[in-house]
Amino acid sequence: VQLQASGGGLVQAGGSLRLSCAASGRAFSGTYAMGWFRQTPGKEREFVAAKNGNGGSTYYADSVKGRFTISRDNAKNTLYLQMNSLKPEDTAVYYCAARRSADASIVVGHYDYLGQGTQVTVSS
Repeated sequence: VQLQASGGGLVQAGGSLRLSCAASGRAFSGTYAMGWFRQTPGKEREFVAAKNGNGGSTYYADSVKGRFTISRDNAKNTLYLQMNSLKPEDTAVYYCAARRSADASIVVGHYDYLGQGTQVTVSS
């Protein structure tokens, strides 16, 4: 399974971006839970949002709740993260992840596959 994240860039505070994560590979299943994590230099990778497989529940970090929306299009094997009202503290490299389970997790180590990351920079 390969995960390819895209959509990052430079945006002013208050702006919006939509990240995409395309999954490929014969082993990938629409039943897999998927999630987004982010990392800044010198810090550990932190949970952002996740979605259960089979169109199940969604989960968000408190810091992004109400501003970010995670969704997926199983027909396209693609995960999205719509980010609105962006703040400078949202600046990070964002990674998508997939888990061979329908149950999402907020722990990056519970995921079996991790994409290469896309940079998001929010200027003040």
